[in-house]
Amino acid sequence: MDAPTTHSFGLAKINQAQLERFAQELAFALRPGDVVSLTGDLGAGKTTFARALIRALTKDPEHEVPSPTFTLVQTYESEHLGLAHFDLYRLSAPEELDELGFEHLIEAGVAIVEWPQRALERLPAERLEVSLSEPSDGDAATRDILVSGRGAWARRAQRLHAMHQVIGNAGFDGDDVRLYALAGDASSRRYGRLVSHAEPSCSFLLMDWPRQPDGPPVRDGLPYSQVAKLAEDVRPFLAIAHALRDSGLSAPSIFNADTQQGFIVLEDLGALGYAEALAAGTKQYELWRDAVDALLALRRVPADQPLPVGNGEQFQLPRLGRAILEIETDLVPDWLWEAVHGTPPTGNERQRYHSIWAPTFERILAEPTGWMLRDFHSPNLLFLAEREGAQRAGIIDFQDALQGPAAYDLVSLLQDARLDVAAELESELLAYYCKRAAAADASFDEARFRSIYAALGAQRNTKILGIFTRLARRDGKPRYLAHLPRIWGYLERNLAHPELSTLAEWYEDAFPRRVRQRGLAL
Repeated sequence: MDAPTTHSFGLAKINQAQLERFAQELAFALRPGDVVSLTGDLGAGKTTFARALIRALTKDPEHEVPSPTFTLVQTYESEHLGLAHFDLYRLSAPEELDELGFEHLIEAGVAIVEWPQRALERLPAERLEVSLSEPSDGDAATRDILVSGRGAWARRAQRLHAMHQVIGNAGFDGDDVRLYALAGDASSRRYGRLVSHAEPSCSFLLMDWPRQPDGPPVRDGLPYSQVAKLAEDVRPFLAIAHALRDSGLSAPSIFNADTQQGFIVLEDLGALGYAEALAAGTKQYELWRDAVDALLALRRVPADQPLPVGNGEQFQLPRLGRAILEIETDLVPDWLWEAVHGTPPTGNERQRYHSIWAPTFERILAEPTGWMLRDFHSPNLLFLAEREGAQRAGIIDFQDALQGPAAYDLVSLLQDARLDVAAELESELLAYYCKRAAAADASFDEARFRSIYAALGAQRNTKILGIFTRLARRDGKPRYLAHLPRIWGYLERNLAHPELSTLAEWYEDAFPRRVRQRGLAL
């Protein structure tokens, strides 16, 4: 389907508080290079809207925002982009816009333009137009807004309208509700927090997750996301969130969602992650035991049943397959090898590597399958101190879940990539898990479970070594290299298992201990 060239929608008879919140919604949607033009008669509310928009972008509700009527432009700085507020009422000729540095200011920022009709030929064709007017019934306390997106902004205007409706239909259309953007998590998702000034302790989250275009093919003509079976829209998140909550676990409640445009209003479980809880003095054993209890509870939940999305659709958890294991472990020869050795591995070396992993993959894939949340570790766990037992572990970022061996999530937790988990604590909680799993399931084979735990730990830590190296070398994020010594340490714990002796020999040949201890300086 061809993208529309324009899209318009209207908001009728909104008061000043609603006008300001719509400005906050628009601020949430803006990105560098955007131009927003404001039209309306004198006194229509253009400056009021611009002021609310600037305050939302600067995250300062008291920010002084003078009118640029005489200066023609006022500039501001926010966390991630510059802002330029233009008032062209006194512009004598369109060419003066060039003298004001218009093009330079929007290269890495946002331009808000009042009286754009004075220099339309100098404005980009792709822009968002916001027109304010007094309602036809003459109600001076309210305004009508017409929003029109042109060019690339047409599709984005559709999403802006959808976001506004999702928030309102979730019940957050009161005059005192405000939307604040939150720092991103380096994924395609973005988050905002909806807060009521009347009850500031009560807040909710807005998730913005548009469906992403497929990347280039990497294997068998498929992009990485499809090979690795990563979620590509909000449907898996919605289905899994419902399933986890129905199982008695602390996933966020869902209040409203637009599956087509990719917006969800969900419960705010807070910001006390496991790292923050540790820093505040909570004992690591208690935190990690709560999370282990959550995994034990999840063992009782079937993973092979269709899960309701909530809109009449159903979602089936994909199964862990060989292609996923292979493409993840290939991150070491693809990225780490050259970073250490200076040249890519030879074809023979790759073949040797694949042949060593093959029997381990066979053992993993022969395991009975259950829930495999896949990223069950400290960055995705919140401490909910007011709850009890397993429910103290708030679970987020689970949309990529699969049907796979239950040991995967346990090793993700007990060999946390971002925080140190001492071998003694890992051993204690692994024994705790096995004891309780055996008590609940007479068929539980502890020796077999520990073997698969080590195999999955080796596979996962291999993947992470490659990912963190790729983040440093390809994406310019060297801070991830600081985690490599921890990952090497976890990998060595797994490679000590007798069934991984051949893989341990390969690692010692390819990356001797002296190399691991030296680390990478990229």
